[in-house]
Amino acid sequence: MKHIKGIFAVIAIVMLSAFTTVSSGYKIGDIATDFKLKSSDGTSVSLSDYKDAKGFIVIFTCNTCPYSVAYEDRIVALDKKYKGKGYPVIAIMPNNPDVQPQDNMEAMIQRAKSKGFTFPYLMDEGQKISPQYGATKTPEVYVLQKTSKGNQVKYIGAIDDNYQDASAVKSKYVENAVDALLSGQQIKEPQTRAIGCSIKL
Repeated sequence: MKHIKGIFAVIAIVMLSAFTTVSSGYKIGDIATDFKLKSSDGTSVSLSDYKDAKGFIVIFTCNTCPYSVAYEDRIVALDKKYKGKGYPVIAIMPNNPDVQPQDNMEAMIQRAKSKGFTFPYLMDEGQKISPQYGATKTPEVYVLQKTSKGNQVKYIGAIDDNYQDASAVKSKYVENAVDALLSGQQIKEPQTRAIGCSIKL
């Protein structure tokens, strides 16, 4: 009898941990807490620094992932298109540089300069912010909208539906989401599956 009870206890713990894993990170409608992270330009950046912003396009990305590299020009284009409309890009490098040395701050500085990043490129030192958001891939996007309660999560997922070929994209998920917010409409696809490299913690 004790043996059977022990088995049930183990099953309960496994099930609980499984549900805990699934529920980790932000969901649509959650309020994202602010952060203060070091940028590749030598400053520290917080969301609260952007007094006039209507929201943010927070993108977890890095130097080394082929998916992230494929999207770099599109990330620059997103910032150029939406920064002036109140939705700047905030890029966060979530990998542990001890595990992925090519994602250290020196490499981030070189990458930002060589690609002409028009947005802050921040290091998630100690890997605290990506788990808080629930990000698991690079690239992975969280569109936030400023509300009276704080920065509310409105979209989670991929940038678009074709990482390999920008000219073959059929659904621009992030652009559609921000356009909907700007026009006061509902986002038709508030969540998609991010496709990319696993974040190295």
